[in-house]
Amino acid sequence: MSNTRKPLIFVTNDDGYKAKGLEALVEMVRPFGQVIVVAPEEANSGMSHAITVKVPVRLKRRKVSDDVEVYSVTGTPVDCVKLAMNQLFKSRTPDLLVSGINHGSNASVSIVYSGTMAAALEGSLYKIPSIGFSVLDYSDTPDFEATVKYGRTIVQNVLKFGLAENICLNVNVPVLPADEIKGIKVVRQNKGVWREEFEKRIDPRGVDYFWLTGYFQNEEPEATDTDEYYLSKGYITIVPIHADFTCYKEMKRIEGWNLDFVDGKKHEAKSKIEDKE
Repeated sequence: MSNTRKPLIFVTNDDGYKAKGLEALVEMVRPFGQVIVVAPEEANSGMSHAITVKVPVRLKRRKVSDDVEVYSVTGTPVDCVKLAMNQLFKSRTPDLLVSGINHGSNASVSIVYSGTMAAALEGSLYKIPSIGFSVLDYSDTPDFEATVKYGRTIVQNVLKFGLAENICLNVNVPVLPADEIKGIKVVRQNKGVWREEFEKRIDPRGVDYFWLTGYFQNEEPEATDTDEYYLSKGYITIVPIHADFTCYKEMKRIEGWNLDFVDGKKHEAKSKIEDKE
């Protein structure tokens, strides 16, 4: 009998523990090891890297089977990762964290707002190889077949080769049948912004309220090496990301500023060593 230990796979999301995308993600990774799901009790889309600090957070076991355990958390996706690492994974760090499958794109700047990717990024801070999966279908019932099929290839490679420390993968899948996917491309993040618009409405009591709308503006539509470009061509995209937001190029320019002058005078720091004489 083999003593080889199965990989421990941590599954989470931002749509809640009952989400169809989460079920598909469990289906994707189940062949590779023991699965523990820790996901929000309710949908937390657009929460980014938020954590709960003003109210208690509760952890509840929902389901246990031979190879899958499911827990819910009354908090954000990042709460799920933090709480699970503190309470459920004390004796063993997961070999892999996967987050999703998100309904809708997390390509380009959408990653900034994404609870799905925040969970993956948080996992990478714990030095867990982490992957966030999204399919570019915003409907309530997306077709996850292509994501599951090609996602297994990505998971298999990450388990085999690992990722650099504090790096996670942002994986996006176009809305296509599995047999029409052209392949997988490792690319850079597209430069773009969301242009928010707020639709003003009036509630039954005559009080104004606002509903967030808007659109994505691609700021480099001619670029041919980005996630947005290859998604539009029918490819799955992988963008490696990390939490270091430092712009090293801009550091050099800012170092040339006159930062040694305060109120027009050259700043000279006073010694903190007191004269004991």
